[in-house]
Amino acid sequence: MAHTREDPRSLPTEPRPYLEELVRRTRTVCGPHLVSVLAVGSLALGDYRQGRSDIDVTVVVEPSLPGSALHDLAGALAHPHLRCPAAGLELVVYGTDFVGRPSGAAGYLLDLNTGPLLPDRADVDAARSPAFWYVIDRSVAHQTGLTLFGRPAREVIAAPDRPELLAAIRASVREHSDGEGHLADNRVLNGCRSVVFCRTGRWVAKRTAAREVALAEEEFRPLIEAATHSFERPRSSALPLPAAEVRAFLARVRERVDQTVRAAGA
Repeated sequence: MAHTREDPRSLPTEPRPYLEELVRRTRTVCGPHLVSVLAVGSLALGDYRQGRSDIDVTVVVEPSLPGSALHDLAGALAHPHLRCPAAGLELVVYGTDFVGRPSGAAGYLLDLNTGPLLPDRADVDAARSPAFWYVIDRSVAHQTGLTLFGRPAREVIAAPDRPELLAAIRASVREHSDGEGHLADNRVLNGCRSVVFCRTGRWVAKRTAAREVALAEEEFRPLIEAATHSFERPRSSALPLPAAEVRAFLARVRERVDQTVRAAGA
């Protein structure tokens, strides 16, 4: 990719051409206002699975970016105009004036979801969205974001303050406990990742987190192993998991997160 800072070999083979074209189109639309294009999520954590994972991208722009450019960018990147090879593209655009400081708010300029398995969304009103997803994503981006273009993640994205990040993790666990709109395996593996973060202060890949938590939580080991097995399949053939066991496991995750919150005085 032109003007990248990461070795392209650090990215999986399948999405590389798509990401190259995404960067090209983003540069065309944003011009000199573009600061960074970053691969985040499973791509950055080394756990991208073709047919299962989304492609997660964070774009950082100067606040002087014309508002019309956000509409143009959403159109330029929309599937199938730009055919997404993954389950979907989840792309978030931030201004440098917001993303360069810690915040517990959503704060985006554009939240774009598009792709073969995602409902289309191009939202520019951050006040309407639950903030916790974006707080967690910025924490992951600050830690591990891969630079596709421009300045590195740590130079442009501030890590959220710990109390706000822990509050966001608690909110995400509540969301997964409800289960609405989430695959059961993803609910379990995201719970594992939250537990590992509370223990270590580091984000790791879902399957890595699952292995660590399975060793410590013998009661839930069969459930976690089943969730991992399901996660290794395409979304369309994810395996059902026992609903009562999933709820019980996520209740245990909430206990672990609450313990961390109390210990931190957050």
